[in-house]
Amino acid sequence: MQKTCPECGDKIIGRADKKYCSDSCRNAANNKLNSDRKNLIRNTNNKLRKNYRILESLNPDDKTKTTKSKLVLAGFDFNLFTSIYTTKAGTVYYFIYDQGYLPLDNDFYALVRRK
Repeated sequence: MQKTCPECGDKIIGRADKKYCSDSCRNAANNKLNSDRKNLIRNTNNKLRKNYRILESLNPDDKTKTTKSKLVLAGFDFNLFTSIYTTKAGTVYYFIYDQGYLPLDNDFYALVRRK
């Protein structure tokens, strides 16, 4: 029984359970299969990196205050963060890796760095 590669159509030589004729065909098929998910992850990670760079640049001393308008002007996306930390008092900090922010009154934000 002849098996053909689902990616390129060539004859498969080797083990009976082999699906593709070569590593390159296997990789190409898997890349096609996962491309949508990989794009979503890549885009999300790029936005997280941008948020991180913004917080890092506005917070050189590990603790400072800034305004919402400065964050928005720099392109900060408030919908993306990696973790939430709630203190015993109920204060909620949003973190992007080790850089965090706390919403304050009058559109101010406290920027912190977790050590």
